[in-house]
Amino acid sequence: MSESPPPYRVLARKYRPQTFSELIGQDAMVQTLGNAITRGRLAHAYLMTGVRGVGKTSTARLIAKALNCIGPDGDGGPTIDPCGVCEPCKAIAEGRHIDVIEMDAASHTGVDDVREIIEASRYAAVSARYKIYIIDEVHMLSKNAFNALLKTLEEPPAHVKFVFATTEVNKVPVTVLSRCQRFDLRRITVEMLDAHFRAVLANEGVGGDDEAVHLIAVAAEGSVRDGLSLLDQAIAHADLDGEARVTADQVRAMLGLSEGGAVQRLFAHVLGGDAPALIDGLRDHYALGAEPLGLIRGLLDLCHAVTLAKVGRAVESGLAESERAQLLEWSERIGTATLHRLWQLLLKAHDEVARAAIPLDALEMSLLRVCYAATLPDPGELARGVTVDPGPVARPPEPGTSASRPVPVELLPSAPELPGDAAAISELLYARGHARLGQIAHDHLSIIASDGPALTIAGNRAVDQGFARELADALDKATDAKWRIDLGQGDGALTLMEIEQRAAQDDRERLMALPVVKAAFEHFPGAELLTGTEDTRKAG
Repeated sequence: MSESPPPYRVLARKYRPQTFSELIGQDAMVQTLGNAITRGRLAHAYLMTGVRGVGKTSTARLIAKALNCIGPDGDGGPTIDPCGVCEPCKAIAEGRHIDVIEMDAASHTGVDDVREIIEASRYAAVSARYKIYIIDEVHMLSKNAFNALLKTLEEPPAHVKFVFATTEVNKVPVTVLSRCQRFDLRRITVEMLDAHFRAVLANEGVGGDDEAVHLIAVAAEGSVRDGLSLLDQAIAHADLDGEARVTADQVRAMLGLSEGGAVQRLFAHVLGGDAPALIDGLRDHYALGAEPLGLIRGLLDLCHAVTLAKVGRAVESGLAESERAQLLEWSERIGTATLHRLWQLLLKAHDEVARAAIPLDALEMSLLRVCYAATLPDPGELARGVTVDPGPVARPPEPGTSASRPVPVELLPSAPELPGDAAAISELLYARGHARLGQIAHDHLSIIASDGPALTIAGNRAVDQGFARELADALDKATDAKWRIDLGQGDGALTLMEIEQRAAQDDRERLMALPVVKAAFEHFPGAELLTGTEDTRKAG
């Protein structure tokens, strides 16, 4: 009777690291642990943190191996290179060692579970050098469970070591963190994942296109386990006819992605403002199974790649030659301001599509907005393209500010020339410390007639008999002359405030007549021209 074949093991389990040298991208941690073991400076508790699939639990098991390995001859001590053949190493690798206890804190969150650990930790290891407790997702323990663990964690028996693993270290109490030696496992780079997956394919006897492996490495987002699961799925998705081979088209279909050239065509439609072609392209990709969120993510990645190429970063090697050439051409042709505007619009579109009840409709509406905005000229480039000398343009001062009331640095002479107009009177009043009268004179003083120290002024709500008396007294003291101020009938000269308002209106009309401003309003309907003062008032 023939033996049945062994059950299939998924790649994520089959290629789980069995030695520290097989860990990917964690060289700093391995060196630290190796030095600590060599020098006999072993911590009583370790905390492994990092994103999913970077090797936290695998590292915990490797630490258990390293501390309990006895070598092939049975006389070895703790080592950073466990032999893998002694009974402790094999038992730990198979998850059956009685002195290496693994607990999932997600399903054992209570204080009673922790009490069991505390009680058992008092007893010596049965067959190993150290009794090791591995608690996965330790942040899931309750507050009371953490508090119960603190004393034992700080002063455990000499034969006990704790190894914690978590993806959310911010949820672990500071009192626990301070009692552990912490290692932050790094996210694995695309290049490292790419090389690892090629080696796995070679070991499995499966061929793979470079682009296909690169797509899986990117989709893994730094997680070895996620990438191996995708690779497993891609191998199963490969054609059964002939040699098994993972192709880029199969991976795109599996992940719901559009091929790179198609995303570039969509990007070209956006840049060219070709709305009909853009909508047709979106619907074609959607019919082929591409997800709206994946499409907008592809456009974001492409905009990011073009921007990096523009600032001198090398284009990633996973692209086809034609796609690389197109990306470089865009980086030379598109301005930095336009790329940043596109990025912001695409980012907003991504958020809208992610929240939308009908993602395809949201994608179309969002990209139509991006398509329209991409064809608008950059205001800076528009201004540089118009060579017109507008001449000096006066900006109206804010009434009541130092710009509208000159204040002399030197004191006025004892016998000044008698002021005969509103500007001279207002300036003199400010200089002599009569700020309120000076402001009223600036805003409301309309002179009908002036003859030396005698004025006839137009009365209004701010200029009355009381103001006339106050003004006469102030001018008497400022000029050593006896002033007579009467309220007359009829209209007088324009006040200083009215003169400034008319000047501001003239300046605005002159600005609006400039070609560069006309062009801006034509390209940006609904725009508003703000002076410096108006902009400041609105911001405040």
